[in-house]
Amino acid sequence: MNELIYASATALTRAIRAKEVSAAEVVHAYLQRVEEVNPALNAVVQLCAEAAQAEARAADAALARGQMTGPLHGVPMTIKDSLDTTGVSTTGGTTGRAAYVPAHDATGVTRLRTAGAILLGKTNTPELTLASETDNLLYGRTNNPYDLSRTPGGGSGGAPFDIGSDTACSIRWPAHCCGIAGIKPTAGRVPRTGHIIPFGLGARDLLTQNGPMARFVEDLNLILPIICGPDWQDPGIVPVPLGDPAAVALERLRAAVHTDNGIVTPTTAIQDAVRRAAQALTDAGMAVEEACPQALARSHTLATALATADGRAWVQRLLANAGTTEMHPWLAANLSQAQGMSVAEFTALLEEIDQFRSEMLAFMEHYDVILCPVNRHYPDNTFAKIDSRPWASVVE
Repeated sequence: MNELIYASATALTRAIRAKEVSAAEVVHAYLQRVEEVNPALNAVVQLCAEAAQAEARAADAALARGQMTGPLHGVPMTIKDSLDTTGVSTTGGTTGRAAYVPAHDATGVTRLRTAGAILLGKTNTPELTLASETDNLLYGRTNNPYDLSRTPGGGSGGAPFDIGSDTACSIRWPAHCCGIAGIKPTAGRVPRTGHIIPFGLGARDLLTQNGPMARFVEDLNLILPIICGPDWQDPGIVPVPLGDPAAVALERLRAAVHTDNGIVTPTTAIQDAVRRAAQALTDAGMAVEEACPQALARSHTLATALATADGRAWVQRLLANAGTTEMHPWLAANLSQAQGMSVAEFTALLEEIDQFRSEMLAFMEHYDVILCPVNRHYPDNTFAKIDSRPWASVVE
């Protein structure tokens, strides 16, 4: 097997820059891997093979002339099908956009291309990104790379890194299911311009964030600074400098750790993984103690209430804008069950959410980090098996 597909994006950038490997070789390795495993996984739903190969050759030619495009020069990437890509179909997993080909990239995609990244393809998404399992009427279900009978969560990937989106869990949950790293950035960091769930959704606006997914944490550190910052279109993005993780002194940080939030008990394996992580932080000099914010007990109820407060009229508008008349059964059932609330109930909900935020803020006065399970528990037929390898695959 070509070991290039197991290298981090960070390592690939160094190798390409040092001319130890060409961008064309890296792109070829990934295209070959997609050909081998994608029929079983159904992760990459649009493959840009010819364009990617041409861009790789151009990147190698530029490097031969001593020209570097940017920190991702020649590194292939995939992009979630909810983010616009110039000249490449972007459906958002909904039938109304089956033939939609954007004339412009999403802001994050533009920034990655400018940094030298090469678009390998688009990865599957739930319809409008609004489910915890990747399935839609256009492309069907994506399968877990560890076990084809199980879910990869609400998103997937197929290159050294991918850009996903997260409203309720769609970066964190698939990263958990597939054993990779992902980060949902702080609200206000990464523009959502060009995403199927746009900015400007009122009280729900700050829930959706775009962020990187990769095999290794070091790649998140590489990619996040590239995609964050105002684009002067998304009004929710603020010009707050991004700190350097390398400048953080672990011995000055305080971590609250819990393995059970008192609502749902995680599997023993998940609890053990959290304890090992806590011990690693302790060994690195961080102050770690058992603590769990009491406000967490209300988080799911508040989030669900906020998402359904208008009877999911906001989702109906997204479907209408896309021209969708036939939707995935899960989304149809979700819409039919949504119960709206009165204006008085809604304003009371907003006040309760602010109180929740205040309680969480008070908890964070005493801690810099909360270490806890990514996911608590899912039924046996959907829970993903995770082994110790980064990005394990179905074909050996």
